[in-house]
Amino acid sequence: MAAPRATMKFWKPGTEAPGISEERELTSETTVSPIIFNPNTALSIEKQRQKLPVFKHRNNILYLVESHQTVIIVGETGCGKTTQIPQYLLEAGWATEGKVIGVTQPRRVAAISVANRVAEERGALLGHEVGYTIRFDDCSDPHATRVKFLTDGMLVREMMADPLLKKYSVLMLDEAHERTLYTDIAIGLLKKIQKKRRDLRVIVASATLDAKNFHEFFNLNDSGDPNKDTSAILTVEGRTFPVDVFYTVSPVPDYVKATVETVMKIHESDEDGDILAFLTGQEEVEKVVSLLQEQARALSRYGLKKHLRILPMYSGLPYADQMKVFDRAPSNVRKIVVATNIAETSITISGIVFVIDCAFVKLRAYNPCTAIESLVVTPISKASASQRAGRAGRNRPGKCFRLYTEEDFEKLPASTVPEMQRSNLAPVILQLKALGIDNVLRFSFLSVSYTRILPQVKGVVLHFHSHE
Repeated sequence: MAAPRATMKFWKPGTEAPGISEERELTSETTVSPIIFNPNTALSIEKQRQKLPVFKHRNNILYLVESHQTVIIVGETGCGKTTQIPQYLLEAGWATEGKVIGVTQPRRVAAISVANRVAEERGALLGHEVGYTIRFDDCSDPHATRVKFLTDGMLVREMMADPLLKKYSVLMLDEAHERTLYTDIAIGLLKKIQKKRRDLRVIVASATLDAKNFHEFFNLNDSGDPNKDTSAILTVEGRTFPVDVFYTVSPVPDYVKATVETVMKIHESDEDGDILAFLTGQEEVEKVVSLLQEQARALSRYGLKKHLRILPMYSGLPYADQMKVFDRAPSNVRKIVVATNIAETSITISGIVFVIDCAFVKLRAYNPCTAIESLVVTPISKASASQRAGRAGRNRPGKCFRLYTEEDFEKLPASTVPEMQRSNLAPVILQLKALGIDNVLRFSFLSVSYTRILPQVKGVVLHFHSHE
């Protein structure tokens, strides 16, 4: 069975728009200049750390953390904020006298992979000086761990036993723009804790963040004097390599089929580099993996120089299988990672040069009329599209193929609606009650209105009274 000829047509904004019958070859318009994989790999780890853009802001970050209770860092993709800022704090003495520097991640795979990287840079055994805590897996030492990576859900769970988080000197909320349910709960609780613990420092970090909104939320200064602000904003430029973005000529009727066609078109172009394709859920990921494996078997009969290694990545995948995507592929093998939005932020998969963006994501949505919560496939935001494209430019120049037109991109919302605004708040109310917060209506939510939460508070209260 011969592999079908790819029919996907892309064009790059700024170039001449393609004609109706024009077939644009991938190797003509999309060819980039010769690529060096990473010129810093021969350097020592210490020298590599100094090459990161965040390094020149090291003293400024430490000064702001020393002088403000909250620091909002808008660090562009690739600046090194996730791995370097916790180390700067450690080196500056924020983890002395048994204190711990905590770093939250919205996803388990990110917490594990970043902890591994930081431990490697420190020359430490993972689980000793540097550790992580996720659900069902605690790789940290209560006496030796000084930098701990954990999911935001685990941080909220730790507050059950230690409401003031006394063992932490600094807490860094990484990828805060994702605004998961537990991220928003943690943000509100940390603001409450800061009023009791003036010594607790909070760092809110992200590549695409509404910094002003966070600054106003965490600022405890009521005097009107900006010199007395308790929060500060710092912007750090990124070190992403250039990423050429290509859009489809016309709307795509089936993005699953289009993803397979685009992968094969890239592979047949003979350009070097691994591929990361974004889809919405496990079912689509497994379907595309299956279709690509069929294509790979068909191509292998023709003796192509490069073989394909096709790897799925989604949250329900066993940990060992998730970690396979970080393995470097041999020179005669092209790695293709088919993932959900789990691969959108925080993690860096080495070798990725091409990104295929389907334009959709599966999000939780709650219907208050039926009281039913479901997962809904919905268009991504421009911020998510930017994050996805950025995956192609972490180690070398890359290309992003968007399976939608430029006009459709312009119609996308600027950012994703926070999970708190589209979820059933009953579990949140119960969680806060368990933490000892009796008046939930006075709790500092970052983006939930009084009218939105009041009916659900009443519903929870009535439910409990009916069972007494």
